Amino acid sequence: MSTKPIPQSAQRDRVRKTVPALVEYTEGVVYGDLWERTDLSKRDRSLVTVAALVATYRPEQLSVHIGRALDNGVTQEEIAGLITHLAFYAGWPAAMSGAQVATEVFEKREG
Repeated sequence: MSTKPIPQSAQRDRVRKTVPALVEYTEGVVYGDLWERTDLSKRDRSLVTVAALVATYRPEQLSVHIGRALDNGVTQEEIAGLITHLAFYAGWPAAMSGAQVATEVFEKREG
């Protein structure tokens, strides 16, 4: 497992008491191992993750990962392009929902 700091998450902290093992796997395996692999950059991992979350309609996770993607060097324009591209592969409703989440994240950051 990595010794890098795990990104903080109010959502994870909220469910920790209910599903402690799931949170441990999230922190240890997902953020401790998977995100620290060197076969993909964190920027590329963010692009892949945001695309998967848009395509599978996971808005509750999407806002966190769009923020993380921005932190990892993905631009707002690239996120917009990703969402537009996915409209034709994952479906218009999924893309429009992703666009709503992205807009909220961008507006919050511009604040």
